Amino acid sequence: MDLITLTGEPWADYGLVDSGNGRKLERYGDYRFIRPELQAMWAPASDDWDAHGEFTPAPDDEGGGRWVFTKPVPREGWPLAWNEARFTAQTTPFRHLGFFPDMAPVWSWMREQTAGVESPTVMNLFGYTGVGTLAMAASGAQMVHVDASKKSVEAAKGNAALSNMTDKPIRWIVDDAGKFVAREVRRGRRYDGILLDPPKYGRGPTGEVWQLEQDLPGLIADCRQLLDADSRFLFLTVYAIRMSALAIGELLNQHFADLGGKIECGELAVREEARGLLLPTAIFARWSR
Repeated sequence: MDLITLTGEPWADYGLVDSGNGRKLERYGDYRFIRPELQAMWAPASDDWDAHGEFTPAPDDEGGGRWVFTKPVPREGWPLAWNEARFTAQTTPFRHLGFFPDMAPVWSWMREQTAGVESPTVMNLFGYTGVGTLAMAASGAQMVHVDASKKSVEAAKGNAALSNMTDKPIRWIVDDAGKFVAREVRRGRRYDGILLDPPKYGRGPTGEVWQLEQDLPGLIADCRQLLDADSRFLFLTVYAIRMSALAIGELLNQHFADLGGKIECGELAVREEARGLLLPTAIFARWSR
């Protein structure tokens, strides 16, 4: 199985400005931020980074930390855009800014897969603040957006309003992803495409525990039952460092071999503006018709 790289290029509202020494400098609209980045093991292009704020990780390696601001930043967020999708960027307690810019090439790829399909039905599992949902809705897809966090789904609805897409056919579902998909299988539903961006660990709205290594194979098996010979894609991203792209590629290969098409896997990366080097961010595997 060949490994490939999907590269996120800079766009008007986002860019990876520079990276190195375990950190990265990014621009989000008119604001610049520094965040930790273990993959940036090289030296930065410049030692003089001018930023509005920096996320300082906690010393206990438990994923916590805090933002330290040196310039005013709108605490309630500010609007950004990717093509037709508009959304609110905001410094969150989880070190990111309310969306994942390395997913931009994934949004473009999904739109390519459903081109020519009239009103394709697509599910976005672990949909978070809904930028991927809006990217697909803008291209004519009927969307099912699923996330266990009511707060995230409300933020996604807010982004839909910001994008003038409240009239788009989007079902907003607050539910445990595994339970929802299992119910869809029992209902005999089908989809033209599925996007999954599962966390390494999480909890559902009623305390369901999600552990990636244990629960992902079963979820993929159920997703397979929602796709058929006329379906177009499944795209899986994984941010857990201990996993391999080859491993999740083979997971898809075993479940999707009977559908034909092709399986690909590799890395997501973002291109740095300073030197053009690629900063890896996640691994992925995908099936497409």
